[in-house]
Amino acid sequence: MDRWILLISTLTALIGAVWGMRSVHHGHRSHWTVVWMAVTFALQLAFLFLRGQARAACPLADSGEILSFLAWALTFFYLLVGPTYRISLLGVFTAPVVVAFQAIALIPGMLDAAPATIPGGNPWHETHSATAVLSYGAFALAAVAAVMFLTLDKQLKAQHLKSGLFRNLPPVRELLVSLTRLLWLGTALLTIGVIAGTLMPKDGAAPVGHLLAAYTVWTAYAALLAVKSIRGLTGRRFSLATVGLFILSLGVFAFV
Repeated sequence: MDRWILLISTLTALIGAVWGMRSVHHGHRSHWTVVWMAVTFALQLAFLFLRGQARAACPLADSGEILSFLAWALTFFYLLVGPTYRISLLGVFTAPVVVAFQAIALIPGMLDAAPATIPGGNPWHETHSATAVLSYGAFALAAVAAVMFLTLDKQLKAQHLKSGLFRNLPPVRELLVSLTRLLWLGTALLTIGVIAGTLMPKDGAAPVGHLLAAYTVWTAYAALLAVKSIRGLTGRRFSLATVGLFILSLGVFAFV
């Protein structure tokens, strides 16, 4: 049952992406992408609820659950960004990422067919896992905003000022402000996750490699924000660094 819910939510996100792309192709914005993503969000909640009931804990016990939780976090932050972005192309750029994460989660072997109850859970472990993945949702949306900025920058340099894509993209300043805020939010959430991981009881502590990866990712994002705040970075360099760091951080956790 839970796999069917995840599959349907993946299809609704795909519909939202295709709908948005068609709207852009015709040179206008569409509110329907937001509607489809809201439906996707509701289905994601249902999926995570069922897996959480089966696990008797936060559903982050296998790779499929982690990817699904990350897709939910990405959708959640997208829907919270604000009225301006809800009618922009952010959903068009976000939906394909959600589809990709959930499509990988649906690959046989990624989700446990019969999720077992997780014994010996504790609040610090739950907080560490949930906030760490939530932070990646914020970082993922920041990377999406960075891609939007790079796209807009390319459009400006190529002087494609009359294209449907250019007309529907939000102003450069708004993109950079939202990008920065999302990075601060993600870093704050990851800080809570790192602290919770440090305070976990020894008998239920996360593997050393996992905690080391969390410390490494936190340091990298904190350093990026420090450089941006103290020395300053051009929008292009800041966006490239955001996208590159997100890809590298995913790779870090993929191998721990």
